[in-house]
Amino acid sequence: MPFLLHQSRFFTTVNHLRDLPPTPQPEIAFAGRSNAGKSTAINVLCNQKQKRLAFASKTPGRTQHINYFAVGPQAAPVGYLVDLPGYGYAGVPGAAKEHWQRLLSTYLQSRAQLRGMILMMDTRRPLTELDRIMIDWFAPTGKPIHALLTKCDKLTRQEMTNALRATKQSFAEYKDAGYRGELTVQLFSALKRTGLEEAHELIESWLMPEEAGGNAHEDAAE
Repeated sequence: MPFLLHQSRFFTTVNHLRDLPPTPQPEIAFAGRSNAGKSTAINVLCNQKQKRLAFASKTPGRTQHINYFAVGPQAAPVGYLVDLPGYGYAGVPGAAKEHWQRLLSTYLQSRAQLRGMILMMDTRRPLTELDRIMIDWFAPTGKPIHALLTKCDKLTRQEMTNALRATKQSFAEYKDAGYRGELTVQLFSALKRTGLEEAHELIESWLMPEEAGGNAHEDAAE
């Protein structure tokens, strides 16, 4: 049975909070440091290898827009994937950096339609300071975060195991500190398609929880 995400298409681009669409359907935010592989992961998840949905900027960190992709039938989307600007590139001017900080933090903290955040982190450099800032912005909502440790194909099996274990331990510290939302993590490789089905099931359970029966995806951090 084809995955729901395979029925995805571009919907709109937003550069200011006032332009966020009034659509009532659930949204899932995709966030990640520049060069973490966010655009590639979105395209693979949506089965858009030939006709790409998400594009990486030629100058990492310079794209300051929020891109919406509708999921589901053309006439009646069930929800939206929301591609947030990449963050953390040293060459970004101060004004642009302040813009994305306001845009991202306000969107993540106040958007009622938002069901959860998919946080992309390079398996070789997980939970950088800027990744932690994203988690801290989102934490007050109590909504779930699921991390994809991207580019895991570049590591040995033991290195992948170590990266996964370290990230789980860091997430456990957030829970101990009082984070109310679910924090889960998995390995992911767009090139080798590692973790693709697991990610599909979780994302679709967020978009359509009533059809997932509440158990479409067990806690990926266990």
